[in-house]
Amino acid sequence: MSVTREHWGSRMGFIMASAGSAVGLGNVWKFPYMAGANGGGAFLIIYLGCVLFFGLSLVMAELAIGRTTQLNPVGAFRKLAGRGWSVVGGLGVATAFIILSFYIVVAGWTLAYVVFMGAGSFGGLNVEQNGTIFTDFVSSPVQPLVYAAIFTVLMIGVVLGGVASGIERASKWLMPLLFLLLVVLAIRAITLPGAGAGLSFYLMPNWSEVTAGTWGGAVSQAFFSLSLGMGAMLTYGSYMSSEQNLPRDASMVVGLDTLVALLAGLVILPAVFAAGLEPGAGPGLTFMTLPAVFTEMPAGTLFGIAFFVLLSIAALTSAVSLLEVVVSYFVDEKGLSRPAATIGAGIVIFLIGVPVSLSQGVWSDVTIAGKGFLDLADFMTSSVMMPVGGLFIALFVGWFMGPRAVEALKSHPGQAMPLAGLWLFILRFVAPLGIAWILIQGFFG
Repeated sequence: MSVTREHWGSRMGFIMASAGSAVGLGNVWKFPYMAGANGGGAFLIIYLGCVLFFGLSLVMAELAIGRTTQLNPVGAFRKLAGRGWSVVGGLGVATAFIILSFYIVVAGWTLAYVVFMGAGSFGGLNVEQNGTIFTDFVSSPVQPLVYAAIFTVLMIGVVLGGVASGIERASKWLMPLLFLLLVVLAIRAITLPGAGAGLSFYLMPNWSEVTAGTWGGAVSQAFFSLSLGMGAMLTYGSYMSSEQNLPRDASMVVGLDTLVALLAGLVILPAVFAAGLEPGAGPGLTFMTLPAVFTEMPAGTLFGIAFFVLLSIAALTSAVSLLEVVVSYFVDEKGLSRPAATIGAGIVIFLIGVPVSLSQGVWSDVTIAGKGFLDLADFMTSSVMMPVGGLFIALFVGWFMGPRAVEALKSHPGQAMPLAGLWLFILRFVAPLGIAWILIQGFFG
């Protein structure tokens, strides 16, 4: 028995939900420390170029496949090209599943830090002491799992509501709140004494700091911050109306995602410089360095709580889109109801997340290929599965679909597509080269 396909209730609902999918920990947590570790302004310019030259093209490609087929990633490729290509869709579903197994753990950390900031846990402590708090927390066998469970329940609750009533409604509230918090925090950060040095570092390129790793990091960040290669954009595209202007709406989504990353940099880097701390602190910039920055600010506790609430919202909107990829597959391909698929997938994801969390503590000596569970899951998805998935999508749309893909972009037969040739050129040549760089950096960088 066929089931009527759900659709977004409005164009703005689609844009907010899709921007929420793209906006995640990669934008608010990862982008600032990547910029801090790779020359600031030079990294920013290269990143923006990567988003413009191949990020937008890949977003359009995924949305076009989804809207044309009105199916999940596996069904979409099978419908367009036969069973052999459905493996590419299956890779996207598997990627989303594995990412969520560690994403819920890291997202749980952000929820915990909302509580820690509210309780004044970092008052009077320096970066090293904050690092001890972080290490003690993530290595605990129970505490991180409690917060991961809370986050999983929130994620399941949104997806249970369906496309329009759940994901779209939540995104319409959460995304404006996220932008409001970012703007408030950015204004506060750039008005701190000494923040000017951070602004100069972030906005003025120093090309002498650029290395091959800078280019590779910018390409990778542009790719991952847009949720490419994991089936999320394809799945959200399958709920699009045929009347929507796909290139325009895709540009809006990419623009909002990039704006969040830029604002996050304005929040974090000026604040770090104002506090006289090191911008290249790496992943620990958020959980070890920023609490020390906030405690030195007037009303720092309030701003610290706001920041980690912001981080939690970004994590939730992104996690919801990943779970929807998995749910869409089980509903379309296996005939499960949305509640059964959502709750079942959520439980399994949390159970897989248990060893991921324990790998930061009591199971830290358990490794596969020299990596703990969290590092292995991150490496497999970020450095292998997502780039490979994105590579096949670019080649599929650019070469296999070709001119048919241009027709898939149109909302009506007579719609002009003046840049269609450039779009296909990017998918055929530019994007594959960029993705190949990601793969090379992942293995040999």
